[in-house]
Amino acid sequence: MVNRLGAALLEGLFPNHCLLCGLRSRRPVPLCAPCARDLQPNHNCCPRCALPLPAPLPGTAAMCPPPRTCGHCLQAPPPFQRVIAPWLYCEGLAHIIQRWKFHGETRLTPLLARLWLQAADPGAVDVLLPVPLHWRRLWQRGFNQSELLCRELRALAPELAGARLDLRSVKRLRNTSPQAGAGAAQRLANMRAAFTARGHYANLRIAVVDDVMTTGATAAALGRTLQRAGASHVEIWCLARTPMQGN
Repeated sequence: MVNRLGAALLEGLFPNHCLLCGLRSRRPVPLCAPCARDLQPNHNCCPRCALPLPAPLPGTAAMCPPPRTCGHCLQAPPPFQRVIAPWLYCEGLAHIIQRWKFHGETRLTPLLARLWLQAADPGAVDVLLPVPLHWRRLWQRGFNQSELLCRELRALAPELAGARLDLRSVKRLRNTSPQAGAGAAQRLANMRAAFTARGHYANLRIAVVDDVMTTGATAAALGRTLQRAGASHVEIWCLARTPMQGN
C-alpha cells in the first residue's frame, strides 16, 4: 500500500507521458494503456527460435494446425534449447528500444523489463548472462543495455532472485561491426569466433539476455560458446523477435 501511495504521489507531482502518443500515460511507466495494447505479441512462433510463423487461414486452424517447430530449426537445430521473445519488433516497440539503446534513455529499462515479464513465462535458471559488449563499444555507449535489463528482471521477478548475474565469464573477443542492416550470411560471418568463455558452466541452466533477435547469429555464437563450457541448457531471453531476414 505504501508503494502504491508513493507511486500515485510521484505521478501527481511528475506525471509520465507516453513515449508513443505524447499524452499523459496515467500509469507508473511512460506508456499509456491504449499504446501498450497496440504492441504486437509474438504468439504464433517457433518454440525453439521464436521465429514468427504465418497465421493459419481462417477456418483451417483445426484441420491444419501450424507447425510447432520452424523448418530451419528442424533442418539445423540451433545451439540453444529455446528463445523467449514475447513481442514482435513492431514500429512502436522499435521506437522505445532505439531510444533506450542508442539515445541513452536508461530510465526506460523498468518499462521494458515489465513488458517482458508481462508476456513471458521464464521459469528458473542458474545464471543470467547479458550479451557482452566489446570494451570499445561499451566505452562509446556508456552502458550495456542487456546488463541493465538483466538487473531489472532480477529485481522485479522473485523467481529470478537466486539466479547468478554473470558479467565476467564470457568475453567478446572482437569489436564486431554493427549487425543492423546486415544480411543473415554477413551476420553469421561477423559473429564467428566472437566470444570466449573463461568460466565453467557444467550442468548449469543459462539464460542469455538480449534486446532483439533478428537472424539469431549472436545467439548461436553464444550458445556454442556456452555448450563448449559445459552448459546443460541454454535459453535466449529477448524483448522482441523480427521475421527471418534473407541473405
